[in-house]
Amino acid sequence: MSIFNRIADIFKANVNDALDKAEDPEKMLKQMVIEMEESVNKATLAVANAIANEKSLERKLSKAKNESAEWHQKAVQAVNANREDLAKAALQKKAISERNALDLEPIYIQAKTTSDKMREQLNILKNKLEEARSRQSTLIARSQAAKAQKQIAQSFSGVGSDAFGKFDKFETKIEKLESEAEAFETLAGEDTSLDMQFKELATSSTVDSDLLALKASLGKLPPPSEDPEILALKASMGQLPSGTNS
Repeated sequence: MSIFNRIADIFKANVNDALDKAEDPEKMLKQMVIEMEESVNKATLAVANAIANEKSLERKLSKAKNESAEWHQKAVQAVNANREDLAKAALQKKAISERNALDLEPIYIQAKTTSDKMREQLNILKNKLEEARSRQSTLIARSQAAKAQKQIAQSFSGVGSDAFGKFDKFETKIEKLESEAEAFETLAGEDTSLDMQFKELATSSTVDSDLLALKASLGKLPPPSEDPEILALKASMGQLPSGTNS
C-alpha cells in the first residue's frame, strides 16, 4: 500500500470518527484540517525523497553513458596510435560503463514514473487540503446554525422547556394566591359590615334610652293614659326613668 493510500485512509478514518462522536463538530473540523496538513507535510517529504532518488539515478545513468562515450574515444585514439593493448583496455572499460548504463536505465525509468505519480497525488492532496480550509468556515457556520435550529426545535417539542413550564406553574400559583387573597378580603368585608350593623343597633338603643331619660327629667313623657303594654315594654328595656308610674 502506497503512502498516499494510507493518507487517504487516515482522512476517511478521521471523518468517520468525527461523524460518530459529533461531540464538538467545530473542534473536530479544525483538528481534521491540522491532521490533513500534517499528512500533506509527510507526503511532501516522501515525494521529495522520491524525486531525490530519481535525480541521483539520473546522474548515475548520465555518468555511465558519458564514461562509455569517453572510453570509446580513448579506444579510437589508441587504435590510431597503434596501441592495441590500450585500445583493448579502453574497450573493456567502455563495456563496463555500458553495462552499468543498461542496469541503471530501467531503475531510473521506474523511479521517474514513481516520482511523477507521487507528485500528481501530492497535488491532489494539496487541492483537497485547500478545499477543506476554504470549506471549514462554512461548515462551522452550518454547524452553529444547526445547533441553534435544534435548540429551537427542542423548545417547541417540549424538550428542554422546563424553564417555560416552571414559569407557567409559578404564574398559576400567583393567580391562585391572588384569588385566595380576594376571597379573604370579601369575607373580611362581610364580617366588618355585620359588626358595624350591630354597633349601630347598640348605639341606636343607647340614644333612645338617653332621649327618654331626658324627656322624663324635663317632664316631657307621655301622659299616663299611654298604652300600658308599651309602657311595660319600655320599662323592661330600661327606657323609663326610675320613679315613673307604669
